[in-house]
Amino acid sequence: MWGNTRSGWGIISIVLHWLSAVAIIGLFILGWWMTGLGYYDSWYNQAPWIHRSIGVLLFFFTLMRLTWRLFQPTPHAEGSRFEALAAHIGHIALYVLLLSVMVSGYLISTAKGSGIGVFGWFEVPALLYGLPNQASLAGDIHWYSALALIVLAAGHSLAALKHHVIDHHKTFVRMLTPKYSHHVDESSQ
Repeated sequence: MWGNTRSGWGIISIVLHWLSAVAIIGLFILGWWMTGLGYYDSWYNQAPWIHRSIGVLLFFFTLMRLTWRLFQPTPHAEGSRFEALAAHIGHIALYVLLLSVMVSGYLISTAKGSGIGVFGWFEVPALLYGLPNQASLAGDIHWYSALALIVLAAGHSLAALKHHVIDHHKTFVRMLTPKYSHHVDESSQ
């Protein structure tokens, strides 16, 4: 139940998936909202601090998730070969965009040489800073990557719902409960 099998996702993969989904959606909403804050708004400094802190934690969760995937089997894809290929390419694109958003966010935050404090628990040092137009260029990459990530994540969600509602596959249910990780659907054998 903890690990993946060829027929379903384990608890660790499921929890990391849903924590990531909630964090990504929350960060996008928070990021969009905070760009409209005025200098004298009470959230002007607090919202970016929360955004950066959650972003750093999401980066660590993403590294854990990628490491976990390296050592775990990937459940078989349901649907046609085209759908399986599209899902594989889509997952790679999701990870590439997610990493792009987080690295560019780091480069924005550390552009002047300051580290990123994470909820007062620890600080991530500025390793690369002072590059020409670093904050501006990283900001553009951050925004467009985040927008593309949200659009692709919405497509990912719609595809999962299509598999569930129209195709009657267990794709969506397998990401909700690990009980399917030990029961192979007889129609897929």
